Amino acid sequence: MENEAVKKVRSFLDSKGYDGTIYHTDDTIFTVEDASRAVGAPPEEILKSLVFMVSGDPVLVLMSGDNRVDPKRIASVMGTANSKVKMAQPDYVYSNFGYKVGGVPPVGYRPSLPALVDEELSRFDVVWAAAGTDHDFFPISPELLLEYTEGRMVSLKK
Repeated sequence: MENEAVKKVRSFLDSKGYDGTIYHTDDTIFTVEDASRAVGAPPEEILKSLVFMVSGDPVLVLMSGDNRVDPKRIASVMGTANSKVKMAQPDYVYSNFGYKVGGVPPVGYRPSLPALVDEELSRFDVVWAAAGTDHDFFPISPELLLEYTEGRMVSLKK
C-alpha cells in the first residue's frame, strides 16, 4: 500500500501529466550519498529539496546534491535581511507538509510554496528527487522542476 506522502506527490505529478515513474527502494535514503547508491546516479544528480524559513514564511530551495546553499543568496533573492533566513526545523516540515527529512519532495505542497531553483541544476538532463518518503524517488528534468514548482532559477550555491 502506498504511503500518504507518496500519494500526494503522485497526485501532483499526475495532475501535471508527468509520464515518469516513482521508484521504491527498501534502502533508507537519508543523505545524498544514500540516495546516490539507491538510485545509481552520481551525488550531483541527486536533488536536495530543502525548506527554509524566510521572514517567517516557508520557501522551497532546490539544489544539486554536490552543492551547499548560501543563505545570504536566499536573503538577497527574497529581498530580506540575512538574519531572516533560517533552515526550517524537521518537525515544522513534517507537521505542516507531511514530509520527513530524506523524503522532502520538490512538489506536492498545498498550498504551493515559493520555490528557488539553483541555476547549477541546469547542468543535468535529469535529477533524482525524493517522492515524499525516504524510500521513494523519481527522475525529473530541471526544466520540468521549474515549470511544476513555478520557481525562479537563481544562483544559490555557497
